[in-house]
Amino acid sequence: MTFASKITLSRLLLVPVFAVLAIYYGHSVNEKAPLEWLRWSALAVFVTAAASDGLDGWIARRFNQRSQFGAIIDPIADKSLLLTAIITLTAVDWGPDNWHLPLWFTALVIVRDCIILGGINVLHFTGHKVRIAPQWSGKVCTVAQMVAIGWIMLKVVPFSPIYPCIIAAVFTVWSAVDYVREGLRILHESGQSDV
Repeated sequence: MTFASKITLSRLLLVPVFAVLAIYYGHSVNEKAPLEWLRWSALAVFVTAAASDGLDGWIARRFNQRSQFGAIIDPIADKSLLLTAIITLTAVDWGPDNWHLPLWFTALVIVRDCIILGGINVLHFTGHKVRIAPQWSGKVCTVAQMVAIGWIMLKVVPFSPIYPCIIAAVFTVWSAVDYVREGLRILHESGQSDV
């Protein structure tokens, strides 16, 4: 196993650590005695895990440590971290007045990911080669979702989390449409080549 893959696995192991810290902080908020060290610890674990995504990719490219295992485990670790953060920060309040991600936003993110996975499966099972490559809109979507997550955890700006969620929702829908278009293009081109 390459060093880059070990970093990726470490990121995957940090996901439940983040979830536990985030949930316990939410409980302390509900009990009207927020334990800020839990919030900062959850934030530190999340930032460390997110930063390791760039690090393992850089190491894999720089030191020629690309592997089939890394290609599979990296997106799993990325999606696990992002979805765990979104679901956890929807389930627990991190402050007064519903300081959490709205349920509709979490549902939208999950539906988008299910559409993409479903499309990949359709292409795979119909005998099409599927090259999994992130779209530009998908990267913007991820950044927008991270901003919404950071908005909740940092609690720096006093405005409702609904605002970054609306912006992230726009990019989430946009990226879903882009991926669906790409899948339809692959189906259309292969249909023409069969004629």
